[in-house]
Amino acid sequence: MNVSVILPAAGLGTRMGREKAGTSRKQFMLLEGAPILIHTIRKFLRCPSVTEIVVALRSEDMDWARGLIHQEHPAKPVRVVEGGESRQQSVENALATLAPDTDLVAVHDAVRPFIDSELVERVIAEAGKNGAAIVGIVPVDTVKQVHKNKIRATLSREHLVMAQTPQVFRFELIKRAFAKADKDGFTGTDEASLVERLEEIDVHVVQGSDRNIKITKPTDMELARLFLSEEVGETAS
Repeated sequence: MNVSVILPAAGLGTRMGREKAGTSRKQFMLLEGAPILIHTIRKFLRCPSVTEIVVALRSEDMDWARGLIHQEHPAKPVRVVEGGESRQQSVENALATLAPDTDLVAVHDAVRPFIDSELVERVIAEAGKNGAAIVGIVPVDTVKQVHKNKIRATLSREHLVMAQTPQVFRFELIKRAFAKADKDGFTGTDEASLVERLEEIDVHVVQGSDRNIKITKPTDMELARLFLSEEVGETAS
């Protein structure tokens, strides 16, 4: 089975703030000497089911990123493509470069470097069986539905999931989902939202992990350093 992983990494990451982050692009912030993006790539290089990795970047970052990736001496193909102004456009650009014999496509946030390889394999297996699967966790906090800062309902956590990535789909399915979104002028918050609009199959959920954090603000880096130190310790032992 051919499984391609797409890492959209063309965003500016303005929530980080230049004065604190040192750069406006969170995927390039250094985590113990290596950019977050490289840490994420390393995780997928260790996944047996992954055939190739495609990174969607801003044009001005492509050559620099190629050099960083080359230094990793990857054992499987890692390609760089030009992304778009939005995450959706970046993923679509990457999809257009995939080989026709691709079976599954996994889309993963470039700034989630603590995804577990075993979890990746589980969500890929689920998508291979059912056509579409995402990683998600049940919220621990009470969730309120509001309107103009006034509570309108308390939502049952039993029926709620906080979506994470990877989100994995059959290649033909996700291509149709993006084509329909283009036709309708629809912009989704994740890839699953595009697939859901097709109303063809159910998107399954694989239990995710609290460690699979998305680094979006400066305080996330403190937790990221802690998680990385724990991973290094586990590897050493």
